[in-house]
Amino acid sequence: MASLEKINYQPRRAEISDGSLQWSALKRKPIKNLPQIVWEDNSTWAEANLWALDQATSSKRDLKTVRSNMFHLLAYAKWLEAESIQWWHFPERESERCLVRFRGALVAARNSGDLAPSTASQRMAAVIRFYKWMQVRRLISPEWPMWEQRFVGIKLTNPFGFEHTMQVASTDLAIPNRKVAGAIQLEDGLLPVSISAMKEILVLADCNATEELSLMLRLGFFSGLRIGSITDLKVQTLHNATTVPEVGWKRLEVGPGARPPVSTKFSASGSVPIPEELLESLISYSMSTRRLKRQMLANPEDQDLLFLTRYR
Repeated sequence: MASLEKINYQPRRAEISDGSLQWSALKRKPIKNLPQIVWEDNSTWAEANLWALDQATSSKRDLKTVRSNMFHLLAYAKWLEAESIQWWHFPERESERCLVRFRGALVAARNSGDLAPSTASQRMAAVIRFYKWMQVRRLISPEWPMWEQRFVGIKLTNPFGFEHTMQVASTDLAIPNRKVAGAIQLEDGLLPVSISAMKEILVLADCNATEELSLMLRLGFFSGLRIGSITDLKVQTLHNATTVPEVGWKRLEVGPGARPPVSTKFSASGSVPIPEELLESLISYSMSTRRLKRQMLANPEDQDLLFLTRYR
């Protein structure tokens, strides 16, 4: 599978000396940790690596931006290898062109929750920038068009309140940064890990971690509660859960206004959704011998906490 390597680049100039090619070092600052893409067969992706160098030597780009662009291009390279498609594959049939198919794969990953909408949008944009750069440098000139050029009007307002519209070039391959319809959004739409990674984490926790950690992870994944709220959750909070009609979920009241109160960031009060099956697992744990032994060791004011240490 393709990988991203880092090199220390020393600018040099090609010279012919005594009938042979010589590379003379230039008095320019070397570029450390310049990202370069290497294919699975250990050959380099010359065009992509030239793009990285061109960006790194430009005063308009910093190395952090170059690395971000190359990281997106690495994902594209891995997809090309997995699908056995060449990066210059632009046949007559539009649906078979490499960029069209890659766009479809990104949209599918976004819709399934494996890729954040912003990541899908940025990844497609980075790949299109790369192809535009190659087009300008005449490194690619397919017989059939790679995309359809479009112009989008963006309204801007100056400090005095006057509006004007700026025309921005776009393509029909661009992926809008939209939320997935029907998805349950956590704070600000944040999803820390993909659905597939979440499943792997939970399986690992079930096999190797304590029951408490496994339940804490499930609470975090499925309710969006922060660790401070999870560790301050009370047994009575579970029993006070309310039902969300026709959904199969429950709601837990948290914050200083809840009864009993549960610690939250900025002392905000409200309710969080929790799957009914998970709620039943938590209630079952709260009545287990394992937890009741811990409750006996806890201070009176802490005995209603759901998660307790086994040490006094």
